[in-house]
Amino acid sequence: MKKLSAISLFSGAGGMDVGVLQAGFDVRAAAELDKHCCETLRENIKREKRKTLVFEGDVRSFSPAEMLKTLKMETGELDLLFGGPPCQAFSQIGKQRALEDERGLLLFQMIRYAETFRPKAILMEQVKGLLSAKDLSGERGGVFRSFVSELEELGYSCKWRTLLAADYGVAQTRRRVFIVAMPPPNAFEFPEPTHDDPIRLNGLFPTKPRVAVGDVLEGLGSPVLKRDGREIPDDGHYDVTPERDRERIHFVPEGEHLSSQTGLPAELLGNLTKKDTTKFLRLSRFKPSNTLRGGEIFFHPIEDRYLTPRECMRIHGYPDSYVLRGPIRGRSGSVKDLDQHRQIGNSVPPPLARAIALKIKEALTREKLEER
Repeated sequence: MKKLSAISLFSGAGGMDVGVLQAGFDVRAAAELDKHCCETLRENIKREKRKTLVFEGDVRSFSPAEMLKTLKMETGELDLLFGGPPCQAFSQIGKQRALEDERGLLLFQMIRYAETFRPKAILMEQVKGLLSAKDLSGERGGVFRSFVSELEELGYSCKWRTLLAADYGVAQTRRRVFIVAMPPPNAFEFPEPTHDDPIRLNGLFPTKPRVAVGDVLEGLGSPVLKRDGREIPDDGHYDVTPERDRERIHFVPEGEHLSSQTGLPAELLGNLTKKDTTKFLRLSRFKPSNTLRGGEIFFHPIEDRYLTPRECMRIHGYPDSYVLRGPIRGRSGSVKDLDQHRQIGNSVPPPLARAIALKIKEALTREKLEER
């Protein structure tokens, strides 16, 4: 059977693309603004000998009709349109400006492309804050209702659920909302969890214990040190920790935060106060990681350093064959483009994307068989 076709918007480093590819889809195109993410996408496309086209630029500047023509596709031919629009406008960590923030408007680009492509299925990932984000009239949840309503006007039926990545074999307690739209009757069903907290496992169901940080970091070996003046290795196992930071990290016990170490000298605590209860975490080997984010890099469980990009990729569920491109910077600072740590933190864990894409494939395949 011919592979189902897919197109990726807001592709980032390609985490969702990896999962969709693993589910057996042919990702025909990927659209992304960040130049380093585009380098990452192109490098992996070349290595995997795929024919995926990368459209580098703002999705708002592309014409869906021209893209359709470039891909030599007809309206209604595409099986899956998927993406994860920038989430800062809805993030519970940020200012939650929703539609007042231009990044919030990017959410509706998924609908603009759906109008032209008329895909058989649409998959979108977002932070939980989308469900309660206020619209311009101040109505709580108004943004999400408007998004669903516009999809329904195009003839789609929507299903959504907040999923925990750790429930699907990812060593990370990352929660995100996933929306799947298909024409009614929407035959899609969200995948059941495959992993759970070991405390709740009773042996009656085929559920596995959640994957811990120590499980995925095993076997990596020592990283290349930036201070040695060596170039970034191909696998991204590169340590950029400054010597002063190593001193601070040394005093943080496994599984705890720097801000909770109140007995440290003031020069080591820096500007941290008692209110900074979750700053600068040293991960534990014995449980999943906290959510990887773009602005903060966690400490290694037992070594006095920050996690390397490759270690973050292991925690996120990327295969070791996947590589990143772009710089590896320190943990702080405002940047215009995405370094390797931020590329990972902004992406969707591939195993979770794969689990959802497999269920979409199952629903689409069932529909094709019923049409016959």
